[in-house]
Amino acid sequence: MNAQVETLDAAARAELDALGDLGSLAPAVRSKIAQREMPSQDPKTRVSNMDEVALGYTEAMARLEAQRCLQCPTKPCTAGCPVAIDIPRFIKAVACGDDAGAVATIKESSLLPSICGRVCPQERQCMKGCTVGKIARDPAKAVAIGRLERYVADLERERGEESVPAVAPPTGKRVAVVGSGPASLAFAADVRRAGHEVVVFEALHKCGGVLSYGIPEFRLPKAIVEHEVESLRRMGVEIRTDFVVGRSRSLSDLLSEDGFDAAFVGSGAGLPRFAGIPGENLVGVFSANEYLTRSNLMKAYAEGRADTPFYHARRVAVLGGGNVAMDAARTALRLGAEAVHLVYRRTEAEMPARAEEVAHAKEEGVVFRTLSAPTRVVGDENDVVTGLETVRCELGEPDASGRRSPVPVPGSEEVLPVDCVIVAIGNSSNPLVPLTTPEIRTDSKGRIVVDANHETTMRNVFAGGDIVLGAATVILAMGEGRAAARACNARLAGAL
Repeated sequence: MNAQVETLDAAARAELDALGDLGSLAPAVRSKIAQREMPSQDPKTRVSNMDEVALGYTEAMARLEAQRCLQCPTKPCTAGCPVAIDIPRFIKAVACGDDAGAVATIKESSLLPSICGRVCPQERQCMKGCTVGKIARDPAKAVAIGRLERYVADLERERGEESVPAVAPPTGKRVAVVGSGPASLAFAADVRRAGHEVVVFEALHKCGGVLSYGIPEFRLPKAIVEHEVESLRRMGVEIRTDFVVGRSRSLSDLLSEDGFDAAFVGSGAGLPRFAGIPGENLVGVFSANEYLTRSNLMKAYAEGRADTPFYHARRVAVLGGGNVAMDAARTALRLGAEAVHLVYRRTEAEMPARAEEVAHAKEEGVVFRTLSAPTRVVGDENDVVTGLETVRCELGEPDASGRRSPVPVPGSEEVLPVDCVIVAIGNSSNPLVPLTTPEIRTDSKGRIVVDANHETTMRNVFAGGDIVLGAATVILAMGEGRAAARACNARLAGAL
């Protein structure tokens, strides 16, 4: 236990003792308990390692945080959860010391609590409707739902107390799942629970999709992803890696020749977008996808022992303001960059990244260059990056998304000396399955079109997650997977 954890734990224990009989606390008292801070590694230490930054709650912190929940009968937090976890019920169990009951409640709706507790944007979903945050007039002071979810899930795993979800008797039906990201994992779990045989086809050598290749080790340890995937295997789900549906075998062949009765496409949004500025073809320019995949999936940071090299850079510019941009910037520091600049066209208030990730990036020394737009990448005679030209911006009228559009200020151009540029401005849907399956219709952005039942224009083929939504969040993708699973199970049962 490090010094910060000891200090926060002692404070939580003292406050619990002072509260007395926890079972009789009035709502007015509960609403005045301050949110528990999440212990974390010291910024100066963590920038030189890949260990997880957030260290998790102790028992005392979790118990005290759970006491803050007012147990609202209307459950606004559950209404904001894409997979509809009964949040007040699981938090009440934590408050009563029933950690097993808490995680069992979560797993009624989500098979990935250790993951969701770490990476989901709770502040924009379940915490947004929290009454405690509304009383405080600050959503950031809502009950720390994700931290409590992580606490009970980690405790169950560390104690080796996990149970395999119940599976119904075999139905004789087979279902193929394309991809192994969050949507696919949620879909596979629910379809398997119904007794159907499930085979997951993953193009890469490891499962998890964006959980494995996109999110860094210091935010989501890969051992946790592998452990959650193993839960599916224990349920009887077969997972085949290095299998590219659309190349190794077409989706049509799986259904017409290989004995599958239905399929789910959850191949994600893995096609990176670029800024469309001059110089993006220079040596030293990377999409965030490639940069993070080399580090996360192929362990580029373990130099000399990794499956791939990484690009040594001293000064790095990252384009974007979302979670992926934060991940890329913080990874660059850990790979040895002396200076990392985050270039974003709007102000910090408009950044889509989680507030916690922004705060961690700042603590670690990432320089935020807001209201600054890239105009071209500068290179030398060998076509190697030497700088990034940017222009200062002002915010104009709102665009189609409702955010104020950045307007360049003429004559404000400057060149930032850098030797690496990482583009993290979003991704498009993976095009391979639609390109090789003409029966499946897509929209103008390449996203698969589905009906209210998440069924594509190809009968018995369902889809969900980023391939339908565009780049979204882990929990939204899981919600899509669960909704598609309900429809698929109904179809296979003859009820749809």
